[in-house]
Amino acid sequence: MAQAQTTGKSSSARGAAVLELKSASLSLLALVLKSADPAELAAGLAEKLGDSPGMFSNDPVVIDLSQLERAERAPAAADPDAQGQLALDAGAPHPLDLAAVVALLREHQMQPVAVQGATPEELEQAQALGLADASGQDLTRTRGAEPRTVVQEVEVVREVVREVAVPGEAARTLIIDKPLRSGQQVYAKGADLVVMALVSHGAEVIADGSIHVYAPLRGKAIAGARGNADARIFSLSMEAELISIAGIYRTTENPLPDTVLRKPAQIRLDGEKLVFEPF
Repeated sequence: MAQAQTTGKSSSARGAAVLELKSASLSLLALVLKSADPAELAAGLAEKLGDSPGMFSNDPVVIDLSQLERAERAPAAADPDAQGQLALDAGAPHPLDLAAVVALLREHQMQPVAVQGATPEELEQAQALGLADASGQDLTRTRGAEPRTVVQEVEVVREVVREVAVPGEAARTLIIDKPLRSGQQVYAKGADLVVMALVSHGAEVIADGSIHVYAPLRGKAIAGARGNADARIFSLSMEAELISIAGIYRTTENPLPDTVLRKPAQIRLDGEKLVFEPF
């Protein structure tokens, strides 16, 4: 008996030493579904990630179903085929196939971890797929020094980034001091990006924060990639073929204003409008 008691105490001590359980804050995305049609979702996500397919690689994702239109339950009909035809004729919303949504996200190297706003039937699907229930979590926009949520709406999905302010934490900056050639891409995840040399046509610079180019900017510049509307783009010679801040973008099909073209300038957001300002 004495030996058994000793072994129990030893196992308990080892368990305490090899692991800890702590609360943690995590940056994540929320995919807000506004359609359950797999083809529409695939097309919308492909369009959103077309220029930067690996931007959210391995990022955890919450699938938000709170804005999804559901079909109303129809009374049972004697003929199931007739009932189904009635639903089609009435234009009922497409039934949700959560497994297909999970597979679609994984095709884009994103990692679904939970659902939010699910019905009991949808929650059963989620639990069968190993997803947690994130209902009740606060994803609303807040401002000031408190932890904030940045929200960006697009046609099919809305991206949500939860950022937790850490007092005294130094701002993160990625510095590139070599020219970027066509086909090269640099992504400053969770940071500002500073480029000390030419960004050529066909090159792409992406940052979750602001982008500073102390040389001609001729390629694509995507600032506030995870929804930060306060991000800006600076260049000593603004010639970008595409600029984007928090999902609001402009391409060469709509040329830059003469006031900033090939001049030192900054670009910022005012609401949902890009503002171009010479230095």
